[in-house]
Amino acid sequence: MDDSGLPPNWEVRHSNSKNLPYYFNASEKISRWEPPSGTDTEKLKKYMATHHSATHISSTNRPEGKIRAAHLLVKHRDSRRPASWRESEITRTKEEAMAIIKGHEQKIKSGAVSLGELAMSESDCSSARKRGDLGYFGKGDMQKEFEEAAFALQPGQMSGIVETASGLHLIERLV
Repeated sequence: MDDSGLPPNWEVRHSNSKNLPYYFNASEKISRWEPPSGTDTEKLKKYMATHHSATHISSTNRPEGKIRAAHLLVKHRDSRRPASWRESEITRTKEEAMAIIKGHEQKIKSGAVSLGELAMSESDCSSARKRGDLGYFGKGDMQKEFEEAAFALQPGQMSGIVETASGLHLIERLV
């Protein structure tokens, strides 16, 4: 196991079409978005934050009718897809996920850390590599609850906890 925390024969590659990292096993020629079983998730978090995170946000050329937002997602076992880059199988209850995201919300509100910084290591969404940045999206592009919360925010504002089929979110409108 190298400094990425991945098991033997696995490496992190970058998808040009999705502009996101993914996991590739060179010997078996298989790829996946979630880390393989046997991954040291603590090592992987540090590796991804160092080698695969975006730090620049631009508000130029904003598409008409679209906004840009970042989020931090905490999934639970009843989420639509209970797996992530951090854990291949998410078993926490919705109540446990709520306690986790409330803790994240307090850290952000206290000024101890930004949503983007925390998302890089704690979000269950692959957008964690981009500080939770989801890019530009318009009405109808996201789940209804997420969209309504994101569009209600002003740039720089953070939502309260938003529940969707994907899990629990904190959303920050960027532009």
